[in-house]
Amino acid sequence: MAKRLYALGRWAAHRRYRVLTMWVLLLALAAGLGTALGGKATTEFSVPGVESQQAQDLLKEKFPQAAGGTARVVFAAPEGAKLSGDKERRAILATLRGVAAVPGVINVSDPAQTGAVSEDGTIGYADALFGKPANSVPQSAKDRLDDALEPAKKAGLEVELGGTVSTPPAEVGGPAEVVGVVVAFVVLALALSSLVAAGLPLLTALVGVGVGVLTVQFLSRFIDMTNTATVLALMIGLAVGIDYALFIVSRHREQLADSKQDVHDSIARATATAGSAVTFAGVTVIIALAALATTGIPFLTVMGLAAAGTVLLAVLVALTLVPALLGFLGERLRPKSARPGASSPRTQMSGRERKPGSWGLAWGRLMTRFPIPVLVVSVLGLLALALPATGLRLGLPSNETQPATSTQHKSYELLTKGFGPGFNATLVVVVDGTHIPTARRETVVEQVADTVGKDPDIATVAPPRATEDGAITVLGVVPKAGPDDQKTTDLVHRLRDHAVTPVTDAGGTAYVAGATAAGIDVSAKLSSALPLFVTIIVVLALLLLMLAFRSILVPLKAVLGFLLSIAAGIGAVVWVFQDGHLTGLFQVAAAAPIACFVPVLLIGVLFGLAMDYEVFLVSRMREHFHHHRDARAAVEHGVERSGRVVTAAALIMAAVFGGFIFNHDPTVKTIGFALTVGVLIDAFVVRLTIVPAVLSLLGRHAWALPRWLDRAVPNVDIEGDSLPPRITDDRTAPVAAEPVRAGKD
Repeated sequence: MAKRLYALGRWAAHRRYRVLTMWVLLLALAAGLGTALGGKATTEFSVPGVESQQAQDLLKEKFPQAAGGTARVVFAAPEGAKLSGDKERRAILATLRGVAAVPGVINVSDPAQTGAVSEDGTIGYADALFGKPANSVPQSAKDRLDDALEPAKKAGLEVELGGTVSTPPAEVGGPAEVVGVVVAFVVLALALSSLVAAGLPLLTALVGVGVGVLTVQFLSRFIDMTNTATVLALMIGLAVGIDYALFIVSRHREQLADSKQDVHDSIARATATAGSAVTFAGVTVIIALAALATTGIPFLTVMGLAAAGTVLLAVLVALTLVPALLGFLGERLRPKSARPGASSPRTQMSGRERKPGSWGLAWGRLMTRFPIPVLVVSVLGLLALALPATGLRLGLPSNETQPATSTQHKSYELLTKGFGPGFNATLVVVVDGTHIPTARRETVVEQVADTVGKDPDIATVAPPRATEDGAITVLGVVPKAGPDDQKTTDLVHRLRDHAVTPVTDAGGTAYVAGATAAGIDVSAKLSSALPLFVTIIVVLALLLLMLAFRSILVPLKAVLGFLLSIAAGIGAVVWVFQDGHLTGLFQVAAAAPIACFVPVLLIGVLFGLAMDYEVFLVSRMREHFHHHRDARAAVEHGVERSGRVVTAAALIMAAVFGGFIFNHDPTVKTIGFALTVGVLIDAFVVRLTIVPAVLSLLGRHAWALPRWLDRAVPNVDIEGDSLPPRITDDRTAPVAAEPVRAGKD
């Protein structure tokens, strides 16, 4: 591998104009397709095959009036007044007329006629039903809906919007995300000791993520894709793009510290050695994200593939565009102490640029000198962080988790105040009586309504609505508990087991659906898929790391450390977002169950990122041991040489991910927090602390491989043994940065 990457890096440096032109054209093409022909992302998380989705599909086909998007307009009377007052009543009617005139609305209920008013008469709601799914309602209609609320607002009423149509899409590009990129640049400048070198990883990462995200935007025209998929692709692509470029640039500058090192040879050699680590790390991230397809959940599969595609672009950028730009910069990236004429004794003796990582050497020696205390403290600390994960509860994001200042959150609170917590957990019982004799359908529906109404955890059962032929009937059911309460989950299972018996006995089919039931179904589906997914990840790690390091114990250690990172990361997420600690600091609107797909995403993404640091750190250890056969010195050398870069890479990742913690979307916020904490734990506690301690205890055994397995495993040559001898100034003059000339290649 190293030999091929050496040739690729040297070619890219020599053909830098051609490489740069190719990436500029690719970015322009993606920009044109993504902006002009881009599709529309959805806010719905559907899972084919589960009961709630089967019911939704049935309604779309045979009872579309009951399957369209809903906008719930919630009214609250001013203090001392009631909604039944003359002034308030006129304002509500004027508002409802405006809502009914919104394009796409086919029906609007009146709170006074439907009884949708609280007992004290201060809070009421009206449902506006659209003739198409919520995701298909255009923004122009949503804007008209907002304008229609003005009469009630002018009359002094509080008016808030809920329902499926009002769910806001995830957006990026706010101040927090920009701050994250600025912090990443500062870290790069400190790590590389050069503003020019610091700008290069940012530039190349933006090119790769631009091509990736814009392509994802274009593909959303043909594939159903949640808006979180684009955000995840941006988040992961930007972070790994910066890190991969950093690995190669830092290795290049380290080599250029030798004043005789030829620039183009250094570029090729950095691409071969650091590029091998980047390739292995990138492949693990790509496969881990693609493995999300094993969950059998389409929206999660698309999210994983979208992010995996962006990571693939980041690898290609690192192996081609980065060497090309290094070729443009030429001697500018050589440390000043190594440039011709920089022969000051003080400069030569300081060794600051020639021997980076002195603190890393001290840290590595500390880890190898006291490995057992280090392991005990680190493992116990991670287990303590992981403890809250034992109480993990999964669900789907509701309006309760939207920002406290949003109309969605306010409508949720008003409905809870006026009608009880269960009103936001409304269930839908769908009766398919197609195969039930017409004469019996009404009786069967009455039996179902009677059985459901007698359940002690049910507050009310709405009157049934049916198609014209009576074949499909819908009953709205309001539980007493909220959507995140375990009692509601138990109620859904109980209704599916017993309440629908009259329908099945008569030859029909009944479903328990609704947003709350959908969350329960998706969580159950993910829980059942998680063991297979984790197994694939673990086996993948063992095989790839065994291939990279020709060892059995190193992969086992890496997997155990990864599992510790995952447990601690999930524990931190539960402690903040589910248990409600530090909610003010992270602007969490309400403590609630974790979005059901966050743990799976965290496992897939963090696995790949953890292997980034594992490969880059341990490959330097393996390289030193391969050449000197001193196990302890290899550990210290690896931390000395790679500790600074791994630290910078982790801080950059944390800065990029951390910017998304303050995104308004609760799902993006949770994912950003989970990845930030996970990366920091894995990099600083596992890779830079536990890994050196364990390897120092294992000694030479860490690098052992049975002979029969050694013969069977191909040699990928991460160490670069197959590379040609280094080219120095004695053979080839240093290549200075050349002025850009038209047509030069």
